Amino acid sequence: MGDRPLVSAIMPAFQAEAFLEEAIASLLAQDYRPFEVVVCDDGSTDRTPQILAAHPELHTIRQANAGPAAASNAAVAASRGELLALFDADDRWPPTRLTVQAGYLASHPEVACVLGRQEWIDPPPWLTRDRVYGDLDGIPLVSAMIRRSAFEAVGGFDESFSHGEDMDLLVRLREHGFRIEIIPEILVYRRFHGGNLIASQPDTSPLLRSVRQKLARERAARGTGS
Repeated sequence: MGDRPLVSAIMPAFQAEAFLEEAIASLLAQDYRPFEVVVCDDGSTDRTPQILAAHPELHTIRQANAGPAAASNAAVAASRGELLALFDADDRWPPTRLTVQAGYLASHPEVACVLGRQEWIDPPPWLTRDRVYGDLDGIPLVSAMIRRSAFEAVGGFDESFSHGEDMDLLVRLREHGFRIEIIPEILVYRRFHGGNLIASQPDTSPLLRSVRQKLARERAARGTGS
């Protein structure tokens, strides 16, 4: 294990008391070593701070509420891992997630980010299936494991996004020429409970905004401005 890279599991948490204990248990059950769990409590006013305080094995930081992108960036800044694994405080991981993804990146040094599949806990009836695997809601962006070097090269999460900051990150990784791959393993058990961000999408698509910003950057680079 001495030559294995440290993996940092990154979790923003806001008003997460309902499912936080179960999420933490799945994190601590990982069969990969070495890894650390870094949680940013994004100004929660429920029992989230007390639950986190009961787990000294976690590295927990706290900030005034600033949104998931800012909380994720703060957790990354407080982490030490060469590899970053994203996680939501209402989901669960299979115990092999870090082993599978870190192993893939070790075998594919040309890949900067690897994603996998998901299974849903109590999914809503309106979720659609993707055309490749037939999974509900397609490939989850929260399944990403990213090399820190790539994350830092694109400036981390754009904190102006209240939704879709993970998709925007992938758009910028692609824009910078970083390779992203998808593997067929189940990496995330996602929970739908009505309070998810997926249940309260904004009027303007975050992906559309990301693409527009990408095109604007390309125009600026060419010096056209239009």
